[in-house]
Amino acid sequence: MDIRLSILDQSPISEGSNAVEALRQTTVLAQKAEEWGYSRFWVSEHHDTTTLAGSSPEILISHLASATKSIRIGSGGVMLPHYSAYKVAENFKLLEALYPGRIDAGMGRAPGGMPRATHALHDGDFRDVNQFPNQIDDLLIYLHDAVPEGHQFQGLKATPTTNSAPPVWMLGSSANSAYLAAEKGLPYMFAQFINGDGGPSYAKAYRDRFKPSQYLQQPKQAVAVFVVCAETEEDAKRIASSKELTMLRLVQGKPSAGTPSIETAMNYPYTIYDLQSIEEFRKRLVVGNPQQVKEQIENLAEVYQAEEVMLVTIAYHFEDKLKSFELIAKEIL
Repeated sequence: MDIRLSILDQSPISEGSNAVEALRQTTVLAQKAEEWGYSRFWVSEHHDTTTLAGSSPEILISHLASATKSIRIGSGGVMLPHYSAYKVAENFKLLEALYPGRIDAGMGRAPGGMPRATHALHDGDFRDVNQFPNQIDDLLIYLHDAVPEGHQFQGLKATPTTNSAPPVWMLGSSANSAYLAAEKGLPYMFAQFINGDGGPSYAKAYRDRFKPSQYLQQPKQAVAVFVVCAETEEDAKRIASSKELTMLRLVQGKPSAGTPSIETAMNYPYTIYDLQSIEEFRKRLVVGNPQQVKEQIENLAEVYQAEEVMLVTIAYHFEDKLKSFELIAKEIL
């Protein structure tokens, strides 16, 4: 089965480490991803957190594109409701001018942080997240220098002027995002690593409702999932325990100093309710040895009818994370 593989990196911070080191690791991973044959490398947007270092995808994209040569670099994603569509268009047109044909503009509507961060990003003003579909329309016309007559900004150009524009991907974890991607005729990335339920039905709704556009003639969909791969299933499960405890702390609202060590995770006093929660989280995880992971990824692609699977890996030891991506590349790519 021919599947393209990509990577989403959230620049996670391990307990005892720091953001500077996390961002250095993201750069190393992007370079290795290019070497191993991954198709694209995306970075995320999170605010007011001590556990993830990536707060400004556009800046990080520029750095990563300069540190690599051919792999596509993009956002997974920019949280558009926080910003002016015009400014986001200019950011991505500048990136496209610097790195022609290598930039992806992934857009989401989630806040990327807690309410106080959203409040600060909006300077205390109210912004209607329901305007997101209109923002997507504006972003597209700015990227393609196609502001129509009668628009309030008729004649406006998003600069720099370029001969090409980065593709806009719709990101999401619900039916609404699938419907919107289909309506706009845009590629769609479903975040199974955020929502382990309903994804295949949302993907089908995207395909069924897709309307061809000037940007895309046929539906183009992908799915993103948490993955941990190691030489043995036992080792993979041990490495994944750090992420499982991270997810448990998050859902329980407990403070975190970063991704916990394997030892912390293995020795944690889990209650029966904790274990039930972790079992639910595992719907969002692919864990195992290389052959097991290959089978799970192929099954995932088949269920979603996806041409691409984007992998998200968080591990306490960066070496385990690198090894996971390398083993998967050798098995599938």
